Amino acid sequence: MKTNYFIRKSDTKLCHIFMALSLCLILGSSCTSEHKRSDNTDSIDSSHTVDTMATATPEVKPSGEKPEWGKDIKPEMQAVIEKLASYKDTPIPQLVPKQARKNHTPTDAVKDLMKENQIPMPPSKVDTMGKEIAVTGGNIHLRIYTPKNSNGPFPVIVYYHGGGFVIANLDVYDASAKGLAEQVGAVVVSVAYRLAPEHKYPTAHHDAFAAYKWVTQNAASIKGDPKKIAVVGESAGGNLACNVSIMARDNKITQPVHEVLIYPVANSDMNAESYQKYANAKPLDKAMMMWFVKYYTYSPEEARAPMISLVKANLKGLPPTTIINAEIDPLESEGKLLADKMKDAGVDVNRKLYDGVTHEFFGMAAIVPQAKDAQAFAADQLKKAFGM
Repeated sequence: MKTNYFIRKSDTKLCHIFMALSLCLILGSSCTSEHKRSDNTDSIDSSHTVDTMATATPEVKPSGEKPEWGKDIKPEMQAVIEKLASYKDTPIPQLVPKQARKNHTPTDAVKDLMKENQIPMPPSKVDTMGKEIAVTGGNIHLRIYTPKNSNGPFPVIVYYHGGGFVIANLDVYDASAKGLAEQVGAVVVSVAYRLAPEHKYPTAHHDAFAAYKWVTQNAASIKGDPKKIAVVGESAGGNLACNVSIMARDNKITQPVHEVLIYPVANSDMNAESYQKYANAKPLDKAMMMWFVKYYTYSPEEARAPMISLVKANLKGLPPTTIINAEIDPLESEGKLLADKMKDAGVDVNRKLYDGVTHEFFGMAAIVPQAKDAQAFAADQLKKAFGM
């Protein structure tokens, strides 16, 4: 519907001003070159701009029919999967790791959908810095997210990304780490553990624990509180986070006050119910899980070891645990089984299952409502553990 504005010739200047202001609202910019924003610096009126745009953000909708493997898939989740498929990348199980790491990721799909639907990227509320630390056999990189405009000390979250121990990196999971830092008000240390097959099992596990130990010993140097440290991980990273708690217990060092395990790798049984039901799901399917095991381990027997099959591990004495699962995910069954095993071991565990979404949904809060809810749920659990 069009609206006509009748303006006298004497009001030409007013017309120009009105048009300029209208253009500002449409573009979501501050309409002044004096308010530029870098990745780590908010513009003076950027929050107002984002709020204005948020009210007009279009609903992200899929274009096709629901996939056979996901008849209950939510529309926003389906749109992400459709965008990912549109890149027409060669399926990961048909590639070697160096090739697979060049494929598009769900993060790429989310960012492209945001551009297409004119959804603005919210201004960052954290500063970031990099840190190299020594580990056995080399070095690993840490990306440290620190809340802006405050001196702390902050609680600390050590975060481990997903990717089956073989692919992905800190950039792919940046939204998850940043979201936790902003919503909890914590320093987040995201760990770039070494990947297979260049570094096979159990290298990633040892790197994960080395990073955690570094944080316990150096928390004050990154504005952190050494008495308030938690671990969080997604997928393979969820497995690493739980193993860190186990290793901290066994090595008698400070344990995390809480762990959040997001669709964790927790079992080697690929005939479990969810593996059968969602064998062809995207972005994670059964063939990809077999590919990950092939490249991270030296043998199938290693995949059955307690470090990978957490359901076989000694879970007694672990910190309170939050488990987040996606319904349309081969790993859903093992998330439930891990929660049951933890309860049997006397661990205080809280598991939440999100219907209609797939593996990798957690970092998609800009597009997928369930991801926004899951991040808020995780943040709430962490805040309680930190006494906030």
